[in-house]
Parts: sequence; structure tokens; C-alpha cells
Amino acid sequence: MSQRNRMTRRGYSPVAFFLMFTIAVVAGLGGGWLSGNVVQAQDSSAESTAAESTAGETPQMIAFRGATMGTTYSVKVSDPPDGDDWAEEASLAVDAELRRVNDQMSTYLASSELSRFNESTSTDWFDVSAETAEVVAFALEVGEASGGRFDVTVGPLVDRWSFGPGERNQDVPSDTELEQIGERIGQEHLQARIDPPALKKAIGELRVDLSAIAKGHGVDRVVELLLARGAKNVFVEIGGEVRVFGAKITSSGTVPWLVGIQRPDAENNKIAVAHPMKDSAMATSGDYRNYFEVDGERYSHTIDPVTRRPVRHDLASVTVIASTCMAADAWATALNVLGPERAIELANENDLDTLLMTRGGVAGVRQSDETNGNEGNQMNVIGTGTLAAVAEQMMMAQAATAEGGGFGERMMPILVLTAIGFGAVLIAMAVGVIFGRKSISGSCGGLNARTDPDGVSRCSMCSTPSEGCKELREKIENGQSAGS
Repeated sequence: MSQRNRMTRRGYSPVAFFLMFTIAVVAGLGGGWLSGNVVQAQDSSAESTAAESTAGETPQMIAFRGATMGTTYSVKVSDPPDGDDWAEEASLAVDAELRRVNDQMSTYLASSELSRFNESTSTDWFDVSAETAEVVAFALEVGEASGGRFDVTVGPLVDRWSFGPGERNQDVPSDTELEQIGERIGQEHLQARIDPPALKKAIGELRVDLSAIAKGHGVDRVVELLLARGAKNVFVEIGGEVRVFGAKITSSGTVPWLVGIQRPDAENNKIAVAHPMKDSAMATSGDYRNYFEVDGERYSHTIDPVTRRPVRHDLASVTVIASTCMAADAWATALNVLGPERAIELANENDLDTLLMTRGGVAGVRQSDETNGNEGNQMNVIGTGTLAAVAEQMMMAQAATAEGGGFGERMMPILVLTAIGFGAVLIAMAVGVIFGRKSISGSCGGLNARTDPDGVSRCSMCSTPSEGCKELREKIENGQSAGS
């Protein structure tokens, strides 16, 4: 072993000293920054994309995805039924079922039941499938319970505000235009009959759009199909609407499905919290992505059917957990239109589990008819039912983060102390006193006069020696004395 290696092994390397110092500082202070950060979500089931199939004792996980309803769907089955062809057959069956939903309720497919009903100007009963009649009937129930804030006939209003499928011109309609549109919308002009299944409209021009509820219904259809085919643990998601059944089976045991609730921020896709779920559905409605601005005024895609205008309140997103995804989907939309205070009241009246995130600080909640002038980085998180505890935890974490300061404030002490430590090492090396407290002598900053207990010169550790030091090192390594 060379003298240099011996010295490094004995712990005299300044690089090692610097690294140990830096690690100590970061461990001491950095941990405080990490522990005080915003609520960190675990890897939620909704974020996993790859199919898993592990040999041995680990239960199998199959996953497949595809396109539907203008978005994508994702299906996972944990510990699926036996059979080499089960996964392929299940995937084909899911695709076929989602095509049926489109054939029944799409407004983009001209041949669908709903499109044909919309094209008809007849005010007689119009025959539809049992599924379409049931979805419309439930939509009418939620619409009535929410005071008309959920209305599946509001399509023409959405189009005029440039949030429909057509080109967005971003001009604000006049009161006269809105009044004229109001004459051909309104769920009071629509009826649904379950047996025999049919729809009826009192206005020939009435149109029905189920986009705020059809995805949730599609999720329910897929879950029920998989359960009928023998699956016991499933996760189904369409365009962010989720329903789970059973649990996730792993080699270490059974764990609940984790579903991520996104922070209402259009600039990123951060998960605010990953919520464990079993035998339930979740849907979120928000206005933080789809909007436009005219003359400094923000117009959200969330249209209030009663005022016929985009909502003007601080509520950024609403998450609802219910037994079916259709119910969660519809209620999330209705509560998002109502605004914070009325949404909380209605959620409590209907025993809904909800998580509401509002813009601005935690001081208060605004009424739905007030303007939104308090946007900021902090949120007010309010929960009802089983999500009340989740809201409280999120608020506590946010408060802890606010008290501890931002990233820059927390990292500055680490950077300063690291710089001081590194500077101290350099100064000590320059004056030749890092390994002792004797006076400076000789060349190499006095290092050649410094020896370890074995009599080896410190000068041999220099990584960029001068010509004189190189000669001295060669003499040392050849066993010669420095003075020969």
C-alpha cells in the first residue's frame, strides 16, 4: 500500500472531511425542511401505469388502458381470476362496454340515442335504452336537489360562452343573448321514464348533454362488468373519475387502493393527498384549468344554469366520494357551481363525503355570488363526512409549512454553513495547519515538515503538487530522505 493510500485510509483526506461536514450539516438542517413540506402524497394507485405480473408468491396485477369519451380510461385488477385468457377477454369486454355507453349517450356520435333525441323536435316520448333513461333520471334528481345548479340541458349556454366543442371566440354574450338562450334550456322541460325507458321534452329545441355524468356512469359499468366476470379487486378510472372495489393484494398483505386528489393548480399536476379507498367512487370538479380572460376578468368554464353566467366564487375544486361514480360525478359538478358555503350545507344535507379547496388564505369562505379577488398560493380546505379529517390534516400541514418559510429560507443556512466549512478547509490547507498547530516551515506550505506517527510526510497527500513537491514525493516513495 502506498503512503498516500495509507494516509487516506487513516482519514486525513480533506475531500472526505469536506463531504462528512456537508452531510452532517444537511442531515441536521435539511431534515427540518423535508418534514415541513406540503402534504406529500404516496404513490397513488391512480398514478401507476404499467401492468404488473410477478412470478412466485407475489399476487398478479393486470392493467390495461384505452381511449373513450374523448379521454382515456385505466383498469387494474389485483389478484385476478385464474385463466390464461382472462385478462385479454376482460380487456375486450371493457372496450365493448364503453362503446355501448358512447352509442347510447355521446353527443359527438350522430347515431347515438342521445344525439337522435336531441335532433328530434317531437314532444312525444322517445324510446331509449334502460341505461340512458336511468342516467337522465338521476341527473334530474341531483338537479332538483341542488336548486337547478346541475342541469343537463345547459349545453347551448356552455357553447355560447365558448366552452363547447366549437371554436372559442372569448367574447362575452349580452344579457339579451343569454335571455334568448334561457328560453330553450331548463331541466323542467325534460322528463325521464324508467319503464318502459324513454325521454320526453316539452320544448322541441331542447338538447341534453350528459358529459358531466356519463364518464362516472361509464366507470360504474366497467366495474360491474369486471365483478360479473369474477374479479374481486378492481380499480377503474375514466378521465379522472375513479371507482374501486376490494383492495390491492400484495406479497406483504392487503392494502387499500390509493386515489390521488390533485391540488387545484393549472400550472402543475401535484397531488395534494393520496386517499385510501375501498368499495367506493371518487370524482373531482374544478374550474382552475378551463377558463379565459377578457379585460382582466376571469371567466370559468363552470356555468351556473340559474344565473346563466360563469361562477364567481373562490371555490377551486370539489371532490366527492360516493357509492357510485355516477353519483360522485354529478354531485361534484353541482357543488362546484354552488360555491363554498352552500356546497357545504348541501353536502351535509345529503350525507356526502366531500373535500372542497378554495383559493386564498384560511380566513374565510366566500359566497357563490361574490367575485374572486383573493387568489393565492394557500388554500382553505374544508371537508364533510369522512373527508373532514383529511381536510383538517391538510390545513395543519399547510400551516406548518407557512410557519417554516419557503424553500429558499430553509436552504440558506445549509448553503451558508457549507460554504463556511469549505472555506475553513481551504484556509487551513493553505497555511499548513490543518493537521497540526506547529509553526510553518519548509516547502509545500509546511506540509513536508509535518509527519504522521509513522514518520511519513504530509506532503505526499497533495493532489496537484509543484515540481519541487513531485521530486520530494518520488524521494519519499523510493525510501530516500528529504535531504539526500
